[in-house]
Amino acid sequence: MIQSLLIANRGEIACRIIRTARKLGIRAVAVYSDADANALHVREADQAVHIGGSPARESYLIGERIIAAAQQTGAEAIHPGYGFLSENADFAEAVIAAGLIWVGPNPASIRAMGLKDAAKKLMQDARVPVTPGYLGEDQSLERLQREADKIGYPVLIKAVAGGGGKGMRRVDAAEEFADALASCQREAASSFGDDRVLIEKYILAPRHIEVQVFGDTHGNIVHLFERDCSMQRRHQKVIEEAPAPGMDKQARFAVCEAAVKAARAVNYVGAGTIEFIADASHGLHADRIWFMEMNTRLQVEHPVTEEITGVDLVEWQLRVASGEPLPLRQEQIAINGHAIEARLYAEDPARGFLPSTGKLEVLDFPGDARVDTGVEAGSVISPFYDPMIAKLIVHGEQRDEAIAMLRAELSQLTVWPVRTNAGFLFRLLGDGAFAQGQLDTGLIERRGEDLTFDPLPTAADLTHATYWLEQDMPGETAHIAHGLDGFRLNRAPVAARAVSVNGERVTFEADHGDLSSHFYPHERDGSALLVHGGATFRVSEARTDGAAGAAAGDGSILAPMPGRIVSVEVAEGQVVSAGQKLLVLEAMKMEQALTAPFDGIVETLAATPGAQVQVDALLAKVAKAE
Repeated sequence: MIQSLLIANRGEIACRIIRTARKLGIRAVAVYSDADANALHVREADQAVHIGGSPARESYLIGERIIAAAQQTGAEAIHPGYGFLSENADFAEAVIAAGLIWVGPNPASIRAMGLKDAAKKLMQDARVPVTPGYLGEDQSLERLQREADKIGYPVLIKAVAGGGGKGMRRVDAAEEFADALASCQREAASSFGDDRVLIEKYILAPRHIEVQVFGDTHGNIVHLFERDCSMQRRHQKVIEEAPAPGMDKQARFAVCEAAVKAARAVNYVGAGTIEFIADASHGLHADRIWFMEMNTRLQVEHPVTEEITGVDLVEWQLRVASGEPLPLRQEQIAINGHAIEARLYAEDPARGFLPSTGKLEVLDFPGDARVDTGVEAGSVISPFYDPMIAKLIVHGEQRDEAIAMLRAELSQLTVWPVRTNAGFLFRLLGDGAFAQGQLDTGLIERRGEDLTFDPLPTAADLTHATYWLEQDMPGETAHIAHGLDGFRLNRAPVAARAVSVNGERVTFEADHGDLSSHFYPHERDGSALLVHGGATFRVSEARTDGAAGAAAGDGSILAPMPGRIVSVEVAEGQVVSAGQKLLVLEAMKMEQALTAPFDGIVETLAATPGAQVQVDALLAKVAKAE
């Protein structure tokens, strides 16, 4: 067995690997950037090495520094986690060439499955069903447009080196193709250093089904059943579960056998995931499930597989890398119950899911769920990396039990002041179609504002909060604005009470009913935190001497988050129409187009391509047309 291991990653996956390494008695070495100097994974490791600046390209993406850190600390092996260099065949080869053990598949397998076009051709040769599309070498706009027209719209443009939901664009009409292609190629080049794409037919009622496979150096390959990852937002998974709802034995056998066949085609060793797209318009059927791609690494959502099989997949990775055979044969692996995972992100659903950064003054997981995280109260969510705070995983005997358990967890989860998607997740889990297993990747988009906007706490909740503020707030007594003074819970309801909720004045009639929110006194600043429907609200006294922020609608185009200006589409003095694209901002490797709020003239243009901007920076201003 490996005795010492360097983890070439950060955050929750680094902490997850450290946990298994500690269980096996393996010394764990962490690496960290400037931004991660005080990170949880650094403190949990036995040793840590600084490898560079905060941007990933100055630290976690520099393979030479990671290998040097392993040699410096005497680590025998390198575990890449997921993301960063985990699917970089050149890095895997460099690790092996340095005399270190690579905890992952051999570089040839990574290369064979790393490019989506080559992987699909390989799967066709192995008689694994694939979706119709264009995989050619000619990457000219004219050829790609012609092939898309031939396939028939809608189509999906995908970066051949893509992953994690990046480098993908749906195109519904021929006239949209050129702009979508250019945006996809820019994002692909930025994220993967490769702007080549392929074109696929877009399935109108798609479900994302994936199968966990595992191979060893003795020729054994098994599957650990399927996961359903259809709950996606902009191609990014937010809820995953295992097994897939509605998957009968025949379909399960077919898709799992196809996955093993795919793994055998590349002599696969280690943990891998074969991803399929299923046409769910008439249920899950074996003849309507096609190969999409293979991820040659451990997946973010691996915990749901661990929960239903009882297998520690990281332990299996370390044992296989040490030369041991797989611990179990196929017939010894079975499904037990149902598991669901929700990804808790630092983002604001009400503002288009823009990333939310800052210090986690409060982070409280009060329930019984498994929590995989790389942060804690006091940690800082920086703009340099993926904004995931934690993964919440539950396991029940039945799917409805697991859903109820996860909603209960979210109903008490308290995070402040960083915004999160907890309320969004709570409502998604309560959606009728989701509860019935009627899933497809477009469900979230169709629900729209029903999922993204957090309803305010009830009058009863606010009444309880004001009572605490009046009676128990440290320091000077808070002056809660209301029509009658001397409020106590045993008095009759009074009208025109007011408090500040997340900085906005809210008036309500006092209600002495039961508390429906989770109450969390925030004694640090004399406010109360209420968790209502998964969302955290800060309740404080309603002050009358403050002013709200500048009113919207004056035509100012402000940066919604820190990022880099990718392109500027207009010039100062240009006439624009409502909804016209003005510029494109990139943050966390995702592009966002900023558009004109109304018809008018570009009065001010402060943005330049390539410039780094901070949140709320003035980028442009549009004057209304007379």
